[in-house]
Amino acid sequence: MSTKNMFEKLAPINNICLMILAFTAATWVLMYTKSILMPFVIALFISMVSSTVAEKLQQKGKVPYTVGIILSFVSFLGLISLAVLFITNSIESFVNGADIYADRLNDSLDWISVHSQKYGIKLNTQFVIDSIDKLPVFNMVKSVGGTVVSILTNFLLITLFVIFIAMGKATENKPSLVGSIQKQISFYLIIKIFVSLLAASCSWIVLASLKTELATMLAVLTFVLNFIPNIGPFIATALPLPVLFLQYGFDWHIALAIILLTTIHFIVGNILETKWLGKGMDLDPIVVLACLIFWSLVWGVMGALLAVPLTAMIKIALSKNETTQPLANLLAGKYAFK
Repeated sequence: MSTKNMFEKLAPINNICLMILAFTAATWVLMYTKSILMPFVIALFISMVSSTVAEKLQQKGKVPYTVGIILSFVSFLGLISLAVLFITNSIESFVNGADIYADRLNDSLDWISVHSQKYGIKLNTQFVIDSIDKLPVFNMVKSVGGTVVSILTNFLLITLFVIFIAMGKATENKPSLVGSIQKQISFYLIIKIFVSLLAASCSWIVLASLKTELATMLAVLTFVLNFIPNIGPFIATALPLPVLFLQYGFDWHIALAIILLTTIHFIVGNILETKWLGKGMDLDPIVVLACLIFWSLVWGVMGALLAVPLTAMIKIALSKNETTQPLANLLAGKYAFK
């Protein structure tokens, strides 16, 4: 076998090895630069949405572009500030009522123990109570202040990034790749923000009607979790159930909450969002799940929230080059099982 033929046969293997090494290196860089790169990516997405909204305001409302950018960013600032305020207030009220929740939990465990004995199941309630008492709840609550400070610090960094990105766009002629990414990502994010607000508002109405404690915090978490594909709405539906159980036990409140919240997420996620987004980001569902796991491991919860737009940006960039087009097709699921 000639040397040329040998290199031709080994070329695919070499390419695969290079791709694995590049992927490993990129993952390490993403994890190592998380504290700077993640705020920059968030600022980039905010800038995309703000720019799109500003352009629409300029076209339809004759609002100056700079004013539209400022209004959009102030709206984001207000939304995040309200979310932090609601969550901290809800946690504070939870801490203040910790003794009440402990009594309710003990009563609930006694109720479960009595009913389980009817079926021959013995439950050591004292062991469960002791295990719950040992949970570092108050240590976790003490760290809330540090978490809020961290969020505000990151937001200051995000604000600086948004300002610099906006300044750069003033003289930018938007190449086709950048324009394509901004158009698709901003459209996705705007629709996602709207449907998440809709799901959170409807969930709050349901929980408030049932007089659920921490209803506001649960609604805010619903808004955030709705950005996580597939898994987020399921978690958002399950979150209020322990609170309702502590309040009312196993009765019609829990059953009604499950029915109404499931209906809300089904209509908002499977009907309205699908109708408004169409094909969405053109990503295969299996690829979305894999990317959700990957970005969660790399950037934690924020990675899960940003998994879809980040992967969509990568797919769009790959699709613009003939060499990397097959990888873009793979992310779209076109060659997934071929």
